[in-house]
Amino acid sequence: MSNHLSIRSYSRRRRGHTHDFHQLVLPLRGVINIELDGFAGKVAPGECVVITRGKLHHFTANTEARFVIADMDVLPEGLVGADRIAFAINAPLVRYLDFIEAQLEHQINAEVERSMFATFALLLAEQKPMPQADPRIQRVLLHIDLHLPDKMAIRELAAVACLSETQFKKLFREQLGQTVMQYVTCQRMDKARAMLQHTDYSVQFIAGQVGYTDLSAFSRRFQACFGLTPSRLTQ
Repeated sequence: MSNHLSIRSYSRRRRGHTHDFHQLVLPLRGVINIELDGFAGKVAPGECVVITRGKLHHFTANTEARFVIADMDVLPEGLVGADRIAFAINAPLVRYLDFIEAQLEHQINAEVERSMFATFALLLAEQKPMPQADPRIQRVLLHIDLHLPDKMAIRELAAVACLSETQFKKLFREQLGQTVMQYVTCQRMDKARAMLQHTDYSVQFIAGQVGYTDLSAFSRRFQACFGLTPSRLTQ
């Protein structure tokens, strides 16, 4: 059945097949080994692999690994003909996968499932297929997402990656196309903008939630990113 979400596990036995719909595999826990045209490798949590209609693919995984599987009639425009078969996904979609798992494993409700698939498709359409992150950098990205309000030093993030500061900064820039602190700032400002638009928290509180104790410094950085002050955004 296409346009359908499910939770699955696979076996260590190598299997291969095709199907007449597009299929996306998004690991929740563990990794899957995938072989198909132009790609052979592992796909881990925080990543997605796209198997287009009619493509023969082979796969293996540990039996304890779990995956969200999305069968789709039509792929979002940004994924049609994309160069990357496997890519990193953003934090909102990663977190939505947890909701999908909880819903599908605890309740049968066709209307909710249709709504859930529609939301999944919208989040998927926002993805900008990025290279699969080095596992060491993936750990750092997760750490940053979980600790946005905290002070972050390069040496601490390098320690999370188990790299020297020089190696870490070089690898991070190669993987993300920006410096570590540029990435941290973008993540903080994106979260602040979302909180400003979707909550009634004060600007002062939101600044603290993204690591700023100085409200003026937060406002200047926000305006530099988005062209208007936090207070103007909420008017």
